[in-house]
Amino acid sequence: MSQAKDTLLRLFALLRLIPTEPQRIATPTLLEKLRDRGFSVTLRSIQRDLNRLSIPFSLHCNDSEIPFRWSFTRDAPLKLEDMDASTALALYLSESHLNTLLPQTVLDLLGPQFRRARNFLGDLGHNGLADWARRVRAIPNGKTLLPAAIAPEVWGQVSAVLLERRQLQVTYQSRSKGELKQLRLHPAGLVSRHAISYLLASVDGYGDLRQFALHRIQHVRVLDEPAVLHASFDVDDYIASGIFSHRQTDTQVELVADVHPQIAFLLGETPLSHEQTLSDIPSHTWKRLRAQVPLDRETLWWIFGLNDNIRVHGPQVWVDEISARLHSMQILYTSTDHAT
Repeated sequence: MSQAKDTLLRLFALLRLIPTEPQRIATPTLLEKLRDRGFSVTLRSIQRDLNRLSIPFSLHCNDSEIPFRWSFTRDAPLKLEDMDASTALALYLSESHLNTLLPQTVLDLLGPQFRRARNFLGDLGHNGLADWARRVRAIPNGKTLLPAAIAPEVWGQVSAVLLERRQLQVTYQSRSKGELKQLRLHPAGLVSRHAISYLLASVDGYGDLRQFALHRIQHVRVLDEPAVLHASFDVDDYIASGIFSHRQTDTQVELVADVHPQIAFLLGETPLSHEQTLSDIPSHTWKRLRAQVPLDRETLWWIFGLNDNIRVHGPQVWVDEISARLHSMQILYTSTDHAT
């Protein structure tokens, strides 16, 4: 390797080792890390390099203690600092979680950062952390579906119009009728829920916001006309309204139920709501659960998922629906019409 190329690689490696303030790194530590990466360098040469790079790369030297400590300033024009262990681990955990949440087009954009995290963890053999990637996993709670496939151009165009606040012409496949519709949309926001991403937008000529699943958009074209601004729109308020949780009413109800000891133990560690109590039932190992919850379908589906580990006493509307569902399932499983 030529001396010029070796110097360039060393300077690049040096810059990647320097953190952003308020974190700092001492020059002897920089020397040790560069030698670990195979560079033959002296402390004096590192000091010269840092002084030479300080102005163009906005490096700050804290000379109040010996040895001197260096950092990038917060407004540095270019930050090349290497990844730290906690950031790498957070990205590694995020990758396994986001694989079931985001479309492949978005995962491809995040791919370089995920690879950096994996490579960083894999290079930590000298301090005992090399096998973190083999020992750490993030698993979902319950069955997850694969993300719906979204065409790359759809994601790109939708992202663009949200930033540029322009109208969007789409060919959309209606879920209810299964037909293709030509729509001119005024985008307002984007929400990813479980395995599906939704564009929140109003149809041209109408003021109400609707949800358009991105994977059902077959053709898309960004228009030059500005989109109608939804000035009062707030995505958090929109979600809090229960639009995605199929609320039956806007009010909270008290869920009263008897739960199996294992479910009670789980709810004791991860409560169903901030207003929850678990009390003993005389002459029984089960617990009495009382919790303030929204009257929505998601909570009801959670109850159904517990099967015979829960006995609901209230609200009555859920007791009636559970009873009706159980009756329908009994008919379904005892009927000979569906026998193979």
